[in-house]
Amino acid sequence: MEVSGKVKVVGDEQQVSPTFKKRELVVTTDEQYPQSIMIEFVQDKSDLLNNVAVGENVKVSINLGGREWVNPQGETKYFNSIKGWRIEKLQTEAPAAAQMPPMPAAEAFAPATNFKEEEHDDLPF
Repeated sequence: MEVSGKVKVVGDEQQVSPTFKKRELVVTTDEQYPQSIMIEFVQDKSDLLNNVAVGENVKVSINLGGREWVNPQGETKYFNSIKGWRIEKLQTEAPAAAQMPPMPAAEAFAPATNFKEEEHDDLPF
């Protein structure tokens, strides 16, 4: 699965235990109702966030995970996790548009050669 959007937060590396580290990334999707999605990068994948900055548009490849936990009172709880394993920076649309050659003004708006004032007065007011 993939999540695309703008980077809102790049968290610091957290050393959870002597053998486990993680880093969190928050991406805000570009939809009618934008969502802020927190994605964990664990172990060596946490290094993928070293070159990511707030405000960049990215596409993150993710895996969904879930686990069941029974608390001491015997109640069963369920937890979900979103783990990132690849991140790509996306081009913004402005540079792509800037790469297109501009259309010459003369070709874009050629003057009318057969214009007659009386024939073009079709406005209702």
